[in-house]
Amino acid sequence: MANAQLQSVLDHIDKEFDNSLERLFSLLQIKSISADPAFAADCKAAAEHLARDIASLGVATEVRSTAGHPAVVGKSVAGGRPHVLFYGHYDVQPVDPLELWHRPPFEPVVTDHADGRKIIVARGAEDDKGQVMTFVEACRAWKKVTGSLPIDVTFLIEGEEEVGSKNFVPFIEANKDEFKADYVLVCDTGMWDRDTPAITTSLRGLLYEELKITAANRDLHSGVFGGSAMNPIRVLTKILGGLFDDDNRITIPGFYDGVKDTPPDILAQWKKLDFTPDTFLKPVGLSIPAGEKGRLLVEQASTRPTCDVNGIWGGYIGEGSKTVIPSHASAKVSFRLVEGQDPQKIRKAFRAYVTARIPGDCKVEFGDHSAGPAIALDWNMKPLAAAKTALTEEWSKETVLMGSGASIPIVADFKRTLGLDSLLVGFGLDDDNIHSPNEKYDLRSFQKGIRSWARILAALAEVK
Repeated sequence: MANAQLQSVLDHIDKEFDNSLERLFSLLQIKSISADPAFAADCKAAAEHLARDIASLGVATEVRSTAGHPAVVGKSVAGGRPHVLFYGHYDVQPVDPLELWHRPPFEPVVTDHADGRKIIVARGAEDDKGQVMTFVEACRAWKKVTGSLPIDVTFLIEGEEEVGSKNFVPFIEANKDEFKADYVLVCDTGMWDRDTPAITTSLRGLLYEELKITAANRDLHSGVFGGSAMNPIRVLTKILGGLFDDDNRITIPGFYDGVKDTPPDILAQWKKLDFTPDTFLKPVGLSIPAGEKGRLLVEQASTRPTCDVNGIWGGYIGEGSKTVIPSHASAKVSFRLVEGQDPQKIRKAFRAYVTARIPGDCKVEFGDHSAGPAIALDWNMKPLAAAKTALTEEWSKETVLMGSGASIPIVADFKRTLGLDSLLVGFGLDDDNIHSPNEKYDLRSFQKGIRSWARILAALAEVK
């Protein structure tokens, strides 16, 4: 792609930025809260608004029905060149607690942050309306300046991400033939810091388990039965405590089967980052990394598998004392998994581990909860290298390839249903308060996000 042509697009983005901001504000004013049925009409209005906006680029766009909130589908496909599927979502989180907002959450405003940054404040400013509009505005600039997009694009924007995409996944399964592409672009992630761009190259999977250990057929008096009757809390805590060895590795047999080490060149890049106990743990009142010994803190937090006890209960927890041996004790346990781990195999191994440690006088029951695999990009994927270079040129800092400790289930669904890898590029920051009161999006993130996508589109056009 000629440098002069790209520069003209970038100049147009800067010149028209106030209009881009106005279009974002129009979308932010729509109360598209997917979790509350009272806002169903607003979700439909947001879909229709976004469809009209994308259609104004000369893209064939329509609002498509699902069993829940509608999806927006737009196609600019000429054929014979790279073809991407762009994914985002227009739905937002509820605003509660409303009294903690500094201003009405659906009345967007540009204001000053405490450290002097200019920020956009509104529900959805970052997650995900602001992120979606960085891509839409980049496409608008390309169309305005050159008359066409550098590559083929299918827009696929849903309205139920914040409630688990429960009706969107069946929608893409039912229409998978029309969503064929080379790969997916996802703009729902973040930067390394406010000056350093990032591409998320892996997402951890999730396995969630619940167990209940029962001993006696009723609660017992500890003065009568203490020392002779089995206490299920004791059994449970011994099992949970045994899940980790002295090096903080998980002891479930076969747990690490298939887990790969991070490539040395990526580790070398991560070692240069300011990701330390002081920067990461100190703000939450901690100082000592609790993951596997011998691993970088950034590995522990993003690319290594984990096990966490999320809740534990049993016996008497009310005011005062009650000398009781409870009849049962329960816990909720989650595992964040990485590429190479099969959630169902881990579930089976965990249950076998627990069952083998249940005394003869006790029984254990398990509750089924969510399970999803991890996603990882090929480090040598050509579109990844092209996007990395484009981001580095825009931000004048080397792009960080980072793993995310969280999960974005739809990315796994794209792989499972469409067979497509996802390139995850976003411009959110850790302090954007997504899902919380006073959600924000840095004005600079929005403007340079548009410029970044313009560069990425040009770079992807050159990928062979």
